[in-house]
Amino acid sequence: MIKEIYIKIKRLNNEFNDIPLPSYLTKGSSGLDVRAAIKDELLIHVGEISLVSTNLSFEIPEGYEIQVRPRSGLAVKHGIGILNSPGTIDSDYRGEVKIIMVNFGKEDYKILRGERIAQLIVSKVYTAKIIESTELNDSERAEGGFGHTGKS
Repeated sequence: MIKEIYIKIKRLNNEFNDIPLPSYLTKGSSGLDVRAAIKDELLIHVGEISLVSTNLSFEIPEGYEIQVRPRSGLAVKHGIGILNSPGTIDSDYRGEVKIIMVNFGKEDYKILRGERIAQLIVSKVYTAKIIESTELNDSERAEGGFGHTGKS
């Protein structure tokens, strides 16, 4: 059974009240689609990074976070990605959520007002108690990293 939690969302500027709040588009969706809160359109040139407004701030319950992830359609069709992905919105953050978008594509890309630009994934957070140690238990992998297991 899927657990539901409540997250308060505040619109920051009434000028964008016509833009729908984040929502799940299908019954099986893991991510809430969030939309661009821009006046008309925003052109992201090839290689350019742009901070895109959502006009939203969130009250996330303690013990949870929201992860910001790219939309696959924007990535595969236009080369549009999200830097710092997944981004993290902490439960104690109350500022505007903005999306750091980058154009890795071959053409400039125009974001339209209200366009779905990212997915928001609600996740449980676990905190760790850090224990300093002079030694660690052995593992099969040991210090192997950075491609040590090969290509196939």
